[in-house]
Amino acid sequence: MQNTTLYELAHARTGDKGNKVNISVIAYRAQDFDLLVEQVTEERVAQHFAHRQPSCVQRFLLPKLGAMNFVLGDVLDGGVNDSLNLDMHGKALSFHLLTLPIRQTA
Repeated sequence: MQNTTLYELAHARTGDKGNKVNISVIAYRAQDFDLLVEQVTEERVAQHFAHRQPSCVQRFLLPKLGAMNFVLGDVLDGGVNDSLNLDMHGKALSFHLLTLPIRQTA
């Protein structure tokens, strides 16, 4: 078994709406999508973002695109108009998700 990071298997993009962030994860290769579905779960994403204390994590699968979209609630400290964070839109959160460890079979 070999360890890697999500970064090696997919790219990601972030969007925001109010105090929610959505992070799309798109597999580089179609054959890696099933592995991502297996390992990039709502539970693991919630644990990975525990420092942001998301109120909920929802995953939406887009298998024909080899992609998934996560919606994390209450992670932007109130959203663009209320937050004093440097990253008010949460754009860096996609890169944080890409650091998620992934276990691959050789």
